[in-house]
Amino acid sequence: MGEQIGIIGAGRLGQALARTARRADRPVVIANSRGPESLASVVDALGAGITAGTTRDAARCSIVALAVPWASVHYALAELSWSGEIVIDATNAVLIPSLEPVPLGGLTSSEIVAQLVLRARVVKAANALVADILGGDPREAGGRRVMFLSGDDAEAKRAVGELFDAAGFFSIDIGDLVAGGAMQQAGGPLAGHDLLRLPAPWE
Repeated sequence: MGEQIGIIGAGRLGQALARTARRADRPVVIANSRGPESLASVVDALGAGITAGTTRDAARCSIVALAVPWASVHYALAELSWSGEIVIDATNAVLIPSLEPVPLGGLTSSEIVAQLVLRARVVKAANALVADILGGDPREAGGRRVMFLSGDDAEAKRAVGELFDAAGFFSIDIGDLVAGGAMQQAGGPLAGHDLLRLPAPWE
């Protein structure tokens, strides 16, 4: 079993990411703003390998997924400190419930997240798929569901790609947080697309 994955956010997206991490045989600590006691039913439903913790517990993992609504991002990351951890930004900067993109002043949403997790290494991933699809089996019709990755740190992208590949996805690196992040964030050309990578005839 690999290193533990931390997940900040225990809603549908956080739970989908927990299932993904378990498919990759990674233990998970999942956290929310209300404390671990509030997550007993979530942990029971997710099953073995999942434990509840505080946001600080989750942030101590080498890979930490941020899976909260955009309006909660600043609050969720407040008072957390970072020292080289990889932060998977799975958020979408949209208004709830309209899903209208939030104006970001010319920045990508992941650039804003990176400003809030200084000294962490941010990789944008897992935001383009709805939670039910993200948390399901990524193998379908003989192929594998595509997972886009963008970020400025090649080693961090490699580690995140290995995590999703181990869970059954087909990871594609689409560039840095500016170019790649703009393509996959809410309103970008890759947002919301559920794509399969089918094997070539010679594979």
